[in-house]
Amino acid sequence: MRHLLPLIAAAAIAISACGAKTSSNEQVTDSITPNNATMKTIYDFTVKDKKQNDVSLSTFKGKVLLVVNTASRCGFTPQYEALEAMYERLHERGFEILDFPCNQFGQQAPGTDEEITQFCQLNYGTKFPQFAKADVNGADEMPLFTWLKEQKGFEGFDEGHQLTPLLNDMLAKADPDFAKKADIKWNFTKFLIDREGRVVARFEPTHDMADVEAEAEKLL
Repeated sequence: MRHLLPLIAAAAIAISACGAKTSSNEQVTDSITPNNATMKTIYDFTVKDKKQNDVSLSTFKGKVLLVVNTASRCGFTPQYEALEAMYERLHERGFEILDFPCNQFGQQAPGTDEEITQFCQLNYGTKFPQFAKADVNGADEMPLFTWLKEQKGFEGFDEGHQLTPLLNDMLAKADPDFAKKADIKWNFTKFLIDREGRVVARFEPTHDMADVEAEAEKLL
């Protein structure tokens, strides 16, 4: 429990400071947007790398993918360590992590794309692909995340996690109907993609990383 105290404190401060603002950014679109109407797999999408170059996700065709929205100053930021360990264990078997920094939740991903990458590499030794910072909710959200949320909605935080009551309370104060919406709720939400490019699971930041890895390994 002791090692979780800094995590709990950091998340509590962040959510308290910006819960209402986060809710206002989370505008849900329940219907498929015109841009996503013909998108059947993750390979149909193109994203921006850190230098704003277009990258077709068909580059990763045939691999098992974990798509994550991240932040460098979040209570969940230490998950980078588990993500990198997972990447090192599974990468040679056809596994990739696609990292999309997002500054929408408590403005916890400040700095340039290069500064964020340097932070992650210096503190967690990350080697998996990191893309340009992007919105995952609202009017300017990435089409990729619109599609991901359409495939797997929010099903609740994990009951056994110490932060779940805090997250539920803070988000409910900002939006009483938050649990009914597919929006990304916080940093380090994860989507697992199979070798055919289909979304098979969504994991909230409270989900046990060992279980995330076990589910990914089943697809390899």
